[in-house]
Amino acid sequence: MAQTATATISETLAPPASFKWEIVAGIAFIHLGALLAPFTFTWSAFGVFVVLQVVTAMGITLCYHRLLTHRSFQVPKWVEYPLTLCGMLALQGGPIKWVSTHRVHHAFADRPQDPHSPLRGFWWAHMGWLFPYDDLIDNPAKYVKFVPDLQRDPVQRFFEQTNSLWTVALGGVLFVVGGLPWLIWGLFLRTTVVYHGTWLVNSASHLWGYQSYNTNEGSRNNWWVALVSFGEGWHNNHHAFPHSAAHGLRWWEFDITYAAIRLLGFLRLASRIRLPQGGPAKLPEPRPLSLRPIKLPLPSFSL
Repeated sequence: MAQTATATISETLAPPASFKWEIVAGIAFIHLGALLAPFTFTWSAFGVFVVLQVVTAMGITLCYHRLLTHRSFQVPKWVEYPLTLCGMLALQGGPIKWVSTHRVHHAFADRPQDPHSPLRGFWWAHMGWLFPYDDLIDNPAKYVKFVPDLQRDPVQRFFEQTNSLWTVALGGVLFVVGGLPWLIWGLFLRTTVVYHGTWLVNSASHLWGYQSYNTNEGSRNNWWVALVSFGEGWHNNHHAFPHSAAHGLRWWEFDITYAAIRLLGFLRLASRIRLPQGGPAKLPEPRPLSLRPIKLPLPSFSL
């Protein structure tokens, strides 16, 4: 049934008009497949899981995030494209849409336009935001405006159009080579683990931890999120210095993704590795709450 809700926030967006049921079904399918892991364990499947977990998680943290989104360092195109492929195999969408979404997050962190602010609740920030249609990040005519650099690249446009097919191809290879155990551990369980490692940065690292910098939004430095997300959990540091390749800025803030970037630099595969410069970034003060309620229609769906 259609319902009506009342909000008192003066700066807000209309709620989504529909759910992306293909995303709901896809994520549910991946999680259901991961439940078969205890029944399909082999040591070789476990090894495949470990290798692909590192490769695809780094594809998100090192490539999608620090390279493509923030240009924290530079690599030749013949290095950028394989790294982008690693990110696509994490099954979090194509590079253009992922980067656009994250740039929107930085522009409006913990404001109503933020796609995944925990101000709407932990589970919304963690994964609920993926399911409703959001015109700002789901309408290509709008989200490409945040990624003119990637939109100009024909290879990245090709990757965007074919991103899911690469995972299907990987699944076929895993099944042919290692049977069901490799498929379950190398695709379903591994994708689930990388999903939640990424999502915890959006949720837990905007709720729990400490703030080294006043950035006028809720980002936190969270050590255990940093462990499971390869250094992304030093999130307040990142919002303070978004173009820095290093997120861990104190000696004990271990950042394995930055270590990998330094290794690429040592091998002369990465250059212009950026570090914090100047004062920390700070968003403008959020607008105050309005005393006059604004009626917002909620999306219609049956429970």
